[in-house]
Amino acid sequence: MSTDLYYTIREAGQSKFVEKMSRFLSFALPVTTAEEARALVKKYQNEYHDARHVCWAYMLGADRNEWQLNDNGEPSGTAGKPILGQINSFGLTNVLVIVVRYFGGIKLGTPGLIAAYREAARLVLEAAGKKEMRKMTRLNLTFPYVNMDSVMRLIKGGDIEILERNFDNVCTLLVESPESGAEVFIGKLGKIEGVDIDKII
Repeated sequence: MSTDLYYTIREAGQSKFVEKMSRFLSFALPVTTAEEARALVKKYQNEYHDARHVCWAYMLGADRNEWQLNDNGEPSGTAGKPILGQINSFGLTNVLVIVVRYFGGIKLGTPGLIAAYREAARLVLEAAGKKEMRKMTRLNLTFPYVNMDSVMRLIKGGDIEILERNFDNVCTLLVESPESGAEVFIGKLGKIEGVDIDKII
């Protein structure tokens, strides 16, 4: 069952951190696609156009296999990498962390920058909180009305959520099943006559 679980932020968060007069404003934002993440980066770059650097990193997908980071003019590896490192430390996905730096006149040096960006990311991820999610499989079911009771009994007996329903001579249901139990559910549905199953996700 635990294979279905993954974690993301509970809500959008923001935080502020000062190191040797440099101000670090950090933002944690929920995202589900790279396009969405890039659009938000652009929005924050426009909003904080007077800042010296707008650095960021994101992680996407329930399996945490799509990510990107950007140092935005800071020395290579001193900003995006520690931000992504904190996303990994918290075990999160579907999240974008942006850290805006206003230079305070005192150079922090490579170790100082890494520590500051790491701390800015840690603070905002703590502020955003963490919530548990489940990997789901979406199914479109079509079946004759006479078999509705059998199908509904199966749905009520499992951990299945109905997203859309349309009951007529031919009935259609859009449902979500936890990924780990989807094949068993599909197998049981297959034993009911006239049920057509279309796997969407």
